[in-house]
Amino acid sequence: MITDKFFITDKVAIVTGAGKGIGKAIALAFAEAGADVVCAARTMADIEQTAIEVEERGRRALAIGTDVTDSQQLANLVSRTVEHFGRLDILINTAGGTGPRAALETSTGFFRRAFEFNVLSAFELTQLAVPRMVETAGGGTIINISSRASDMVQTAFVAYGASKAALNMMTRNMAMEFAPKVRVNALSVGGVATESLEVVLTNDKLREMFMRNTPMQRAGEPEDIAAAALYLASPASSWVTGKVFQIDGGTESPSISVPVTPL
Repeated sequence: MITDKFFITDKVAIVTGAGKGIGKAIALAFAEAGADVVCAARTMADIEQTAIEVEERGRRALAIGTDVTDSQQLANLVSRTVEHFGRLDILINTAGGTGPRAALETSTGFFRRAFEFNVLSAFELTQLAVPRMVETAGGGTIINISSRASDMVQTAFVAYGASKAALNMMTRNMAMEFAPKVRVNALSVGGVATESLEVVLTNDKLREMFMRNTPMQRAGEPEDIAAAALYLASPASSWVTGKVFQIDGGTESPSISVPVTPL
């Protein structure tokens, strides 16, 4: 049956940012689809709770405290995953994010940190994971969580937008090199009801603006992104690589604008 192609039974997935929001939703969705999940993030209490919920769904879980900007911790994440489960099939690079800041107020240090968090961490973890995927499972799949800020012009998001645009191009370039053994795709995500959007959703004026400018007239839910991630991680997408999928409620222009001081 065609629905069988959406199962990832007995696969092993690393999900960064798995403590909450989109990362947690992906981890739980993968468990429901049959995968064992390694939950990675900086806050142990969060990923330990996600691991418990994975196990409640009948799958094995491992919580590994990880700062994705630390090379040694990334190496530890991959090595412990393979030691514990004996294989690695799927990598989800969810961890990332940079707050808004006007261009003239953005220091080179702030810009650099945006790239380290949103691009270099995913690059380095992918470099570590791909050889182990091929060695232990014969291949695998990687999904990078990007943002519509990568291709929509927005005030105050020069660092974040540029770094996510780089992540998109990295996805496409790596896919060409790793095919056919390892597939690499990205999800370009719109406004999702997580902590980062709370300031909008809890403000009547901002929430009304957001809903008015989003064709589907609602914020995304973490499960909306998890469903797309499951498609890209599963055999259902076995002929798909090097693509950036927009999951954004139909948005083609910014749903809200961050004001900046004019020149």
